[in-house]
Amino acid sequence: MGETNGIHDTAKTNGVNEHHSSQTRDIDALVVGAGFGGIYQLKKFLDMGLSAKAIDTASDVGGTWFWNQYPGAMSDTEAYLYRYSWDVEDLQSYPWDKHYVYQAEVLKYLKHVVERYDLRRHMVFNTTLTDATWDYDARVWAVKTSGGTTFRARYLVTALGLLSKQNFPVISGIDSYRGEKYHTGAWPAGVSLQGKRVGVIGNGSTGVQVITEISKDVAQLYSFQRNPQYSVPSGQRAVDPEYRRRVNENYQEIWRQVKDESKTAFGFPENEDRPTMSVDAETRKEIFETAWAKGGGFRFMFETFNDISTDEAANEQAADFIKSKIRTKVKDPAKARKLMPTQMYARRPLCDAGYYEQFNRSNVDVVSLHETPIEQITPKGIRTSDGVEYELDVIIFATGFDAVDGNYTRIAIKGRDGVSLKEHWEPTGPTTFLGLAVTGFPNMFMILGPNSPFSNIPPAIDTQVEFISDVVEAAEKTKQESGKNPIIEATAKSESMWTDECDRVSRGSLFRKTDSWIFGANVPGKRHAVMFYFGGLAEYRKTLRKVAKNGWDGFTMG
Repeated sequence: MGETNGIHDTAKTNGVNEHHSSQTRDIDALVVGAGFGGIYQLKKFLDMGLSAKAIDTASDVGGTWFWNQYPGAMSDTEAYLYRYSWDVEDLQSYPWDKHYVYQAEVLKYLKHVVERYDLRRHMVFNTTLTDATWDYDARVWAVKTSGGTTFRARYLVTALGLLSKQNFPVISGIDSYRGEKYHTGAWPAGVSLQGKRVGVIGNGSTGVQVITEISKDVAQLYSFQRNPQYSVPSGQRAVDPEYRRRVNENYQEIWRQVKDESKTAFGFPENEDRPTMSVDAETRKEIFETAWAKGGGFRFMFETFNDISTDEAANEQAADFIKSKIRTKVKDPAKARKLMPTQMYARRPLCDAGYYEQFNRSNVDVVSLHETPIEQITPKGIRTSDGVEYELDVIIFATGFDAVDGNYTRIAIKGRDGVSLKEHWEPTGPTTFLGLAVTGFPNMFMILGPNSPFSNIPPAIDTQVEFISDVVEAAEKTKQESGKNPIIEATAKSESMWTDECDRVSRGSLFRKTDSWIFGANVPGKRHAVMFYFGGLAEYRKTLRKVAKNGWDGFTMG
């Protein structure tokens, strides 16, 4: 669909930007978001012959990788899998020279895919969904946008991303601070930290990456940490040409294993047969050492033994190994004590490019917020409960996101009878069928919605986009027969059953026993709820195939 119908079409490389005037556009499908999921979903709709647009608040494609341009931002998935699986020629020819890709490389890759498939002319940037309402009589979604245009779309797909609604901590005096203040999830261009006094609040994956990257440049760095983290080396290094050749020759088999045999989809076979306590202490240490040397957080947790994430005694063995590495790496006993994790090894597995070693620098220190909580942010910096005021030029908030459902509950998406998603989820927390659809919200699909698989993201996205496209294609056939716009909707029973299944599968996971964003525990006042399907990507894909084979069981269509 090439016409702009009153929407200003700028130079092709800049995409489309809306005039701020009121107009209505009738299209087949609207995709909200132009990151990994939105790009692929737009392509699939266009390949089906549907008129489709993608809108995004940002000024260009990238989604998470557009906004998260903080120093050190890197994927924790190896480069050969942090991409789309469906273009074999591009997989084999597109360059990647390190085992893990940094933010700028991911963004460059996504722009490359958009240009390769001429998708930019179907995208509208600097445009935010402000209101979406299901029009039952017309069988369309009326979607109002910040630019003034209302899209009337038969299908609405939200590709909002798991980690995009920034979470700022509630700290007294935060607005009084006179220095520079940044959240890692909206990092501006041109920030220089050279020679400055910097405080980093938060030490999850993002905080670990930021601290590792900037320590060498700043005059002084204080890491204000609540819960010390377990992190293993990433194994980041240059790619050997022979390694790349082997990957290229085996790409189809690699993706088959990732999608149809793996739980985590990180490119290694998870150990299903070896409990931690089935080997003696010396063998156990050797296995951990091998995984440590290979690198990768998910590899260390899931390739070594089969019960680290489910058995407390096994978990303690892995935790003790990592703690021993911290003691070896961090020379100052006081710093090492503060960096020593106190909870189970049961958050999203982290990996790093030299995190603990940064604390051997004289200009890097750690402040334990368990011992001395932040009392106030002052005009000059941060004051802790012991009365110490840390004077800072820059405060970096690496405090994460209101993850998974946060983007959905802050915008007005109203389904049948004007009920919003926020209202629908209020009694129980976020619920879906398959992480994709919600009863009462016909013809609306989510990419990486609540209770999607807990796995490597790109293959999960590929899986969901392809399923959504197949459902829509089936619905389009009913339109040809009836002449009416089709309606597809998850049933209340299927949503309830999937929610129960996600709860059941997660009960045995130690992840459920830690205060992690994975269960909504990082945001004060947020209901703790199951946010992911922990059964693994391969099992999830089996479920989708069964739903399709049984005539889209769990959906009504007509």
